[in-house]
Order: sequence, then C-alpha cells, then structure tokens
Amino acid sequence: SMYMCSQKTVKFLSFGKMTCHSLSLCLSPQAYNIHVNGVLHCRVRYSQLLGLHEQIKKEYGSNVVPAFPPKKIFTLTPAEVEQRREQLEKYMQAIRQDPLLGASESFNSFLRKAQQETQQIPTEEVAIEICLCNGQKVTVNILTSYKTEDVLDAVATKLDLPDDLVGYFSLFLVREGVDGSLSFVRKLQEFELPYVSITSSRSSEFHIVLRKSYWDMAYDSDVMENRVGLNLLYAQTVSDIERGWILVNKDQHRQLKSLQEKGSKKEFIHLGQTLKYYGYIKFDPCVTDFPEKGCQVIVSAGNNELNFHVKLPNEQMKEGSFKVTRMRCWRITSSVSGSVNIKLELSFEYLMSKDRLQWVTITSDQAIMMSICLQSMVDELMVKKSGGSIKKMLRKRHNGSIHRSDSQQAVKSSPLLDSPDANREQIVKLSTKLTSVSLRGISASNSANNISNYAFEGIGDDDL
Repeated sequence: SMYMCSQKTVKFLSFGKMTCHSLSLCLSPQAYNIHVNGVLHCRVRYSQLLGLHEQIKKEYGSNVVPAFPPKKIFTLTPAEVEQRREQLEKYMQAIRQDPLLGASESFNSFLRKAQQETQQIPTEEVAIEICLCNGQKVTVNILTSYKTEDVLDAVATKLDLPDDLVGYFSLFLVREGVDGSLSFVRKLQEFELPYVSITSSRSSEFHIVLRKSYWDMAYDSDVMENRVGLNLLYAQTVSDIERGWILVNKDQHRQLKSLQEKGSKKEFIHLGQTLKYYGYIKFDPCVTDFPEKGCQVIVSAGNNELNFHVKLPNEQMKEGSFKVTRMRCWRITSSVSGSVNIKLELSFEYLMSKDRLQWVTITSDQAIMMSICLQSMVDELMVKKSGGSIKKMLRKRHNGSIHRSDSQQAVKSSPLLDSPDANREQIVKLSTKLTSVSLRGISASNSANNISNYAFEGIGDDDL
C-alpha cells in the first residue's frame, strides 16, 4: 500500500492491493520522499513522476492510466502544493492498486532506480550475505542494481537449487535481537534492490534470510525430492523448533533428537509436520482489540489462519484462530504517533457467525508482513480451488507477475477507519459454508502437551 504526506502537516494514508506494502510520499523542499513501511525508499521530483506517467501511458494507453496532476505555470501557493500532494497520492494509489500497472516493470523499475539514486549507490559488483535458517551465511557476488528476483536466482545458483524449486523460496528482511530472536520486517519485493535496502538500513541487526514461501505442507514433498531443497527445509524446521515456533513435548523432542543424530532429515521433517504450528511464522508481541480493546497478543501465521495467544486485562490467557477463508477483506492503515513514530494497523472483517461480520484490529510494526502472509495464503487457496498448478503459481510469484482480483482484498485509507462499512464494495466471499465461532480460555501454565485446540472454529479447506 502507499500513502503520501506533507513535511509540514504530516498525515499518513495507507492503501494497496495484494502487494500489501506501505509506501508514502512526503513533500520536502524540492522533492517527494517515498517511504516504504516508514523507512525512506527514495526521493523523486514532480518531473520524474510525470516521466513515469508518460512512460506508462505510452505502454498501456491513456484509457488505462489514471489522470495525472497537471503542470502549473505560476508558482504554487501552500494550499496548491498540498492539493498537488493529495492528487499525486491518489495517482500513485491508483497505479499501485491496478493489477496490470502495479505489477508492471515500468512502475517497479522506476522505484528501484529511484531507490538506488537516492541512496547514492553506484552500479558495481559487490558481495552480499544471505542467511540460511541454520545461521549459515551464503555470500554471492551480485550487482548493486540486482532486483529481488535476480538476487534470489544468484543464491539458488550458489546453492545448486534447481530452477523449478526457486519459486518455492523467498528472501525476507529480518531484524535479529541481541538475544538471537528473529523479527520479520517484510518479504523483499519486486520494487526494491536488496543490496540497497540492506545497506540503507545502516544497522548490523538487519539481515536477509532465505525461507520457504509457501504454506501448504503438501508441497514439502516437491522440495524434499531434491538434496538442496531437503537441506533447506530441514534447516528451517530445526530452527523453528529451537526458537519455540513449533511446539514440542518431551517425547516428541526425544524422537526428533534421535532422528537428528541418525541424520534422518526426511523423517525429521515428517515428524515436524505433525507438530502444532509447523510452518507458521511467529510475530512479536503486539496489541489487539479482540476480544476487547488493549489486549496483548502474540500472533502467528500459518495453516491458512492467524493464530492469537491473547492476554486479557485480568491476566487470563486465551488462544484462538481466525481462518483466512472467513475473512471478507482486510486493510492496512497507518498514522503518526508522536513526532516521528508510525503506527501500523492490520484490520480484517471476519465472519464471526452466520449473519455477523466483525472488524478485528492488530496494532503491530509487523502489520504489513502479516498482510503479506494472508495474501500468499489466499493465493494458494485460489490456485488449489481452481485446480491450478502450485508450481506455476510459485514461479509467477517469483517472477512478480501474479495478478489478483479487486474482489480478494480491500485496503482502505485512514478516514474509512471511522466508518468502515460506508460505500463498501461488494467482496467475493472465499467461503460459502458458515459456522459459529467460539472463544475458550486456556491456562497460563499450559505446556506444549496440553494447549487446547483452536478457540475460533473456522471452516477448513474442504469447505471451500
């Protein structure tokens, strides 16, 4: 999603489609600062944006491209400057939301080139480190101008990962804590240059990690057929268990340790697949308004759901899951909290019962990563429902050419937070069978042995 702001009167609006990223445009004295997830991505002038418009119009025709704010002969007044900013914001929103224009090479290459120019990094050969899940680092030689797909291909070549398996993996920007904890910032996208992104972070706590990019464990078998794929999947499973993302009881731990000592990687993964939260991504503690406002929550994404471990104000712990098949739509909104801090929220409209939809909001710095997880789950479900090939979808995703329907997700701007149902567009439901949703408590002392089943009962894949 994208939003724009003026430097004097800062106001943030978020929007977007399936790319689920937050881009902002801030007016500086002579240029617009484009931010991605609150971090400066690039700086562009009006003339550059006009050049982008002319290029896209030339390629796709005037009837496809939205209207661009016109040039002015006289010097703009402060009110006109703000009006132009708002118009450019709407223009960039329209481009990014369009399934054709937003995924176009013209648009994404414009952002990549502007990113490189803004960070003043010349095109030259450099070495970049990519971390594997076991902590091992792979160094590959690339050009600073390599886009995400190029870097992923270079890593795959270095690891000898077959071409048809490259799309099963993605590059993620993560932040490593002093205690070794891992916090996912985002999946690297087609509009950025990984080397420039990691260099501009100017912090050694940020790393680029290679992980699998799919959710359905049925596709593990494709990856495990190859030696390199097996090793990568095994390393990720071991890491997720060690980090506590996958729950293991004492007996299962003994079995896993025995398989590890024997070097039985496939058997280790097969056992891992039976464990709770296998294949999930765990997010940092954050805040939710469900079941009541101000609740502390740990969110995990996987198995076509968002799993909540909620701490209520009375210290009671509750667990529940929101199935993606019961989400009507979702949106990301952002606002300024204080002078510089950007507050991100992920809100989704959920089918609580047969005739009751309710908005649930998560306030988290990782809201965009959560949104990306939701969308990739929807992508897989849609392909599975249509009988398509997951291999083709993953390869398209790798190539940045997957197109999505307007009906799959709605991402609204900040003003709609006050009236989320106003002029609501018709959204195609991903599910048709409706079941009730309940919440039940769990003891704060529960271990991996006795954590209760999912508290929010949703429909599964068979109900699609």
